[in-house]
Amino acid sequence: MRKVKYAIIGAGTSGLTAMSTIRKQTEDFVLINGGHYGTTCARVGCMPSKAMIQSANLFHKRYQFAEFGVQGGEALQVDQQAVLKRVRRLRDRFTGGVKAGTTDALPESQLISGYARFTGENRLEVNGQQIEAECIIIATGSEPVVPAAWQNLGDRLLTSDTIFEQDVLPKRMAVIGLGVIGLELGQAMSRLGVDVSGFELSDFIGGLSVPEVNQKAIELFSQEFPLYLGEASSLEGGANGVKVVTSKTEVEVDAVLASLGRRPNLDSLNLEAAGIELDGRGMPSFNRHTMQVEDKPIFIAGDVNGYRPILHEAGYEGKIAALNALAFPEVEAYERKTPLGIAFTDPEMASFGVSFKSLNPDRIEMATFDLERNNGRAIVMHEDHGLICLYADKINKCLLGGELIMPHAEHFAHLLSWAVEQRMTVLELMRMPFYHPVLEEAIQSAVQKLYYAVYDEDERPMAPELTLMQ
Repeated sequence: MRKVKYAIIGAGTSGLTAMSTIRKQTEDFVLINGGHYGTTCARVGCMPSKAMIQSANLFHKRYQFAEFGVQGGEALQVDQQAVLKRVRRLRDRFTGGVKAGTTDALPESQLISGYARFTGENRLEVNGQQIEAECIIIATGSEPVVPAAWQNLGDRLLTSDTIFEQDVLPKRMAVIGLGVIGLELGQAMSRLGVDVSGFELSDFIGGLSVPEVNQKAIELFSQEFPLYLGEASSLEGGANGVKVVTSKTEVEVDAVLASLGRRPNLDSLNLEAAGIELDGRGMPSFNRHTMQVEDKPIFIAGDVNGYRPILHEAGYEGKIAALNALAFPEVEAYERKTPLGIAFTDPEMASFGVSFKSLNPDRIEMATFDLERNNGRAIVMHEDHGLICLYADKINKCLLGGELIMPHAEHFAHLLSWAVEQRMTVLELMRMPFYHPVLEEAIQSAVQKLYYAVYDEDERPMAPELTLMQ
């Protein structure tokens, strides 16, 4: 029986952040990792997908050249093999950087390659070795959801874990699941020459929840490839490919990208042996402010807990878990940062703050601003399309959140999420500086509309954009 103070299961973003935090205090830990090294983001997620999207968007720009007086764009061609080779080269660069800076720097005694399983509350077994730890951090990440009935499609079924390994892309592709990943990869493949068809069980796409923003997104993305929404899809394999069937349509494709989300890697951990109760979904109960599982010396962080499965949140959670493992049994609760989500589509989509669908509509005021023909900078850039939606609390007048579909939404969502984090009122936002001509003026216009919705006439200063000197 090997005894250590801390055992970290998983060498992804959460696990590596936890390790880095613990290592500042002690070397009495082990890092256990089964499967590939390198974070989900660097290996199969945000970074390789952004590399593909960048190539796709550059090639797509040829359709806009004539608008700017530039001729000859129709002669441009894309080399899919070269695109995918670049994706893998950058992927290897990112994952190599992760390994060089973390796992490769650990001695063999601290890094264990293998799959861990619980044999008790403080005990693990990996590769036949028994390990007893004072505290254990679970950070085993997630994997793509693939229905069992689809497994017989073989190499005609792709996921975000396998799409970047292709030498060339299929000529015809069905993307099933139009969340952020499905929309990003579907649009990129369409722009690289693939005949894409998109299918989504819900009537909402891209993780959006504001009906007006969702409708604008459907309108814009439908111009690039057909969307089939609001119905389940079934798959039928055949000699010539795969048939995707709904009650309203049948589409034959060469391959399917399953983009149905990701599921936590918990099944092989044998959590019951640690005395952990699981809910109907097979998930343990944990405190999202401490990352502690029940009242045990066990913490769960990152995609594996399913709370906010995205890299920056995984990093926060890894640090919270490590700090509380170091302090155990004196566990402290930490504030969670304002939610922020971005889809790197074109135009980009983003959401920030409190989710619209979780709000009481009687407690909020909402304002929308359409970019079409209403923002000079967007018109000059030939990108005057999109919609901004902001909502605020009727009582305290603070900005609560919003959703955007617009050029460069990634940057504006950051600024607005900072405003939510600082609990800024709509009046305080009115007094922020805005330059001309910039895309930020569209945000200014949305804030102005929200101001007049939130404040009664007798509450409005004569010049709300001005601040009196003290």
